[in-house]
Amino acid sequence: MSGFKERMNRLRGGGSNSGSEIPEALADEASAAAIEEELLRSEGEKLAAKSAAAMPDLSEQEPGVDPEEAVWRQMGVILRQTDKGCYLQRRIQYPGVFSHGTHTLNEWRSAEEGLRKFHGSRGEIGEEAILYLDLETTGLGSGTGNVPFMVGLAYMESGFWVVEQNLIRHPSEERAMLHELALRIGRCSHLATYNGKSFDWPLVKSRMIMNAIPLPSEEPAHLDFLHPSRSIWRNTLPSLKLSYVEEERLGIQREEDVPGSLAPSLYFQYLASGDPSPLEGVFRHNESDLLSLVCLSVRFGLLLSGEIFNRIPYPEEAEELVRCGLWLEKMGLASLAEPLYLLAEGKEADSSLWLKLAERDKKAGNFERAVLLWQKVVCISGSRIGPDAQEACVQLSMYFEHRVKDLQQGLLFAEMALRGAEERETLLKRGEKRKHDAVGMRARVERLRRKAGVQHHLECGE
Repeated sequence: MSGFKERMNRLRGGGSNSGSEIPEALADEASAAAIEEELLRSEGEKLAAKSAAAMPDLSEQEPGVDPEEAVWRQMGVILRQTDKGCYLQRRIQYPGVFSHGTHTLNEWRSAEEGLRKFHGSRGEIGEEAILYLDLETTGLGSGTGNVPFMVGLAYMESGFWVVEQNLIRHPSEERAMLHELALRIGRCSHLATYNGKSFDWPLVKSRMIMNAIPLPSEEPAHLDFLHPSRSIWRNTLPSLKLSYVEEERLGIQREEDVPGSLAPSLYFQYLASGDPSPLEGVFRHNESDLLSLVCLSVRFGLLLSGEIFNRIPYPEEAEELVRCGLWLEKMGLASLAEPLYLLAEGKEADSSLWLKLAERDKKAGNFERAVLLWQKVVCISGSRIGPDAQEACVQLSMYFEHRVKDLQQGLLFAEMALRGAEERETLLKRGEKRKHDAVGMRARVERLRRKAGVQHHLECGE
């Protein structure tokens, strides 16, 4: 890292004092809302001060060593020089036996078969063919003013898991960093992210285009683990942020973690002061995100491999059991879903969940359980026919009319649904519609009464 300070000053465009101002090109591109909010700024300053206090003054211990270079060295950051330019890089190797929460990294091998089901037509994934991606950016939007100042990667290399973090200190370094990223993406068959389909990957492609970097001729198959997380945990976790998912479902506890929302503020503090200390927490946060992403892929891979009753715990709440089963069915694994539904039946849950499972059973032709679930919803409602009970009554009315040919039972449930609709009719604003409003239910009741009357006359021989 000889000449490290001089090169950094040259890239900033001035002498030793030029680091006191944020580079104009990067500041113009930044999302102002993300860095100007008072709360984030004050919290960022506190974290920056704490990081600076914790970082030893290596310049005093090693005469002749530039203070900034000493801090980078302490953080394990080196200068990465390429034919397109330079940027900073930090690499950490982890053995497969490394445990992050409830999973070890080498469990990925057992999860690989299950992970194929996300993109079955693309064949095997392979340990060294999947790339995990997580960005830290100057803002939260997806516009051209949002710059990824840190590109975090995780991948398998020579039997070790590698976390690689690439950082730019100036817009002129972005092209070199993205060029190396494009080369690595070109060597992988699968890309793994968390909300990457909506944020990380579109932003990477946009920045590559702006830097005249050719996009990969064939995009890697994308595994975005936000989507299965949303399918399974949307109603059982307070948030679907990776930090919540990892703590509640992967047993990962972070200590003194820098919130991702503070990363832009800390980055701009570094640019203004020239002191890298505030970025230590950003590096740690990004590193934890990547390790958690690998372990989350292990969890879903094992789930898709049928290990829910063996190597991973099954959900305790009925809501999660049903939603997990529905997701497994969506992935083509109905045989793994049914045991979860059976477990859910013996637990308490909101009536809307039983309606969802009954809808699934109706589509699958399992009317025996669907009827029991609809009846369960009606019983839960008691004397008050709420929206869920009304929907269950409508489904029961149709079932008895069309499948059992029992018009009296069909009429009974239709009248119950009508009663519920009429109870709410006075509460609705004029012109407001419901899926099964009172008008539609009255028509159904009248039709069934006429139909039942005709049947009664025929049975009596009149």
